Amino acid sequence: MPPARKYLRTAAAAAVSATVLAGATFGPAATAPAAAAASASAVTAASSASSASYGSSASSTSVRFVDIPGDGGVSLAANVVAPADAGAGHRYPLVVLPTSWAMPQVEYLAQARKLAESGYVVLSYNPRGFWQSGGRIETAGPPDVADASKVIDWALAHTGADPGHIGMAGVSYGAGISLLASAFDPRVKAVVAMSGWADLIESIYSERTQHRQAAGLLGGLGTLTGRPSEEMQQMLKDFLGSNMDREKDLIEWGRKRSPATYLDRINANGAAVMLGNAWGDSIFPPNSYARFYEKLTGPKRLELRPGDHATPELTGLLGLPNDTWDHSRRWLDRYLKGDRNGIDREQPVQLASRTTDGYEGYPSWSAVPTGHRRLALDGTEQISADHNSGADGGTAILSGALDQFLKLPPLASIPLLPRSYAAVWQSERYATEQRIRGTVTLHTTMTSNKSSGTAVAYLYDVGALGIGKLITHAPVTFHDRTPGTPFGVDLELFSTAYDLPAGHRLALVVDAKDPLYNEHNPDGARLTFSSPADDPSSLSVPVRE
Repeated sequence: MPPARKYLRTAAAAAVSATVLAGATFGPAATAPAAAAASASAVTAASSASSASYGSSASSTSVRFVDIPGDGGVSLAANVVAPADAGAGHRYPLVVLPTSWAMPQVEYLAQARKLAESGYVVLSYNPRGFWQSGGRIETAGPPDVADASKVIDWALAHTGADPGHIGMAGVSYGAGISLLASAFDPRVKAVVAMSGWADLIESIYSERTQHRQAAGLLGGLGTLTGRPSEEMQQMLKDFLGSNMDREKDLIEWGRKRSPATYLDRINANGAAVMLGNAWGDSIFPPNSYARFYEKLTGPKRLELRPGDHATPELTGLLGLPNDTWDHSRRWLDRYLKGDRNGIDREQPVQLASRTTDGYEGYPSWSAVPTGHRRLALDGTEQISADHNSGADGGTAILSGALDQFLKLPPLASIPLLPRSYAAVWQSERYATEQRIRGTVTLHTTMTSNKSSGTAVAYLYDVGALGIGKLITHAPVTFHDRTPGTPFGVDLELFSTAYDLPAGHRLALVVDAKDPLYNEHNPDGARLTFSSPADDPSSLSVPVRE
């Protein structure tokens, strides 16, 4: 990076940080001005495990900006927020916060200050390839995992961090790196992974369908704010271009970057893992997080709430009240400080419905539904794949945010959907409220006149006027099928929590195009959905009775 560009970014980071720390929203400014803190000399500390109890608050905090040598000597831009007396005999638990994809190193300053005030050394850094950090974007690859350990090494040598009490946390990209690091560095004792992923391929290539808007958004932001590696650029090009000759390479690339691949290592290391996600996350849908959670054997917690990618954490990043961050601090306090704050005695699965307020606690993900409503998909429906029916999953980031803040999900007029492009099945009106909780599953028999194709299933809440509110959806893609030969399809829709009002009905709509996804229907493709007597088609809707 040219020296002038690096200087400008450093100065900008320091200026923004000073403003954040001194702003009225966040209370009085830190004792040491940011500019002075940035030039402060490092505190060299001995590395020894500590069993001391930690105070609940620090009288003052300091912030400084540093460059940390990562794996292979790559420079990582970072900031340290800590109690003013950290070091010189005063040890505090360490929390490492890798920043989100494309976010500057000041992303977490509001939360870092709160953590430091309560008795933590907090180190936030830009992963390689972004902003002021050196290197290329490796998309949570092995160099990023190695960097996390290098950052911990540096913190133990240059701050008052306690080597026996180390945690990692982050949003999105920071969440994924934190989980991956917990598999390879046993020093990590607690993890909070917000709006992250467990299985990268399942997240952006579910049922062999490219999540076009999500991948395009990540690629564009990466290019704007960083320096993508050649490998990342090639993978993105092949992915968005639906280059099926590279499918195996893509899957292997994603497998290396998926915490689920290293589940045994994470369990062996025993870190306490808290996972949080949004029902409408258009980049990392919640299904793989839920499956991953069920397989964790150490202390664990799963929180799912309304919103889209990273929107549940957003107000907390601005220093405003935010329950996601409040719960995260409680988790860290319990497993890094040893505070008996009760979070480990609460039900470990906490869900917030998209239509009501408050949380519901459950002993496990599998215990969430107590029954299922079955919608028979009788008869035979045939659609043309040449046009969008008007049903779709909305727009990445925007639609989930509207659902979170305004309770306004994507809408469709079910009676007006053209039946030549959309297959539609509806339930009877339900006499009582239906509390949908968990993962809706679809089983059907499909036939295509082409060897490849894509279908997208949508579940709607339909009121008296026929307006459908999107409850959930998911795409499915097939290749190498014999034209005219039926085949079975089993599809998980994206997990959700939604309360269907009494007097409303459910509608399943299946079409062939959605702006969120790449589709693989050749011109003239027709999709037929049938329900053989020996293998009837149906929709299974999980409910809490």
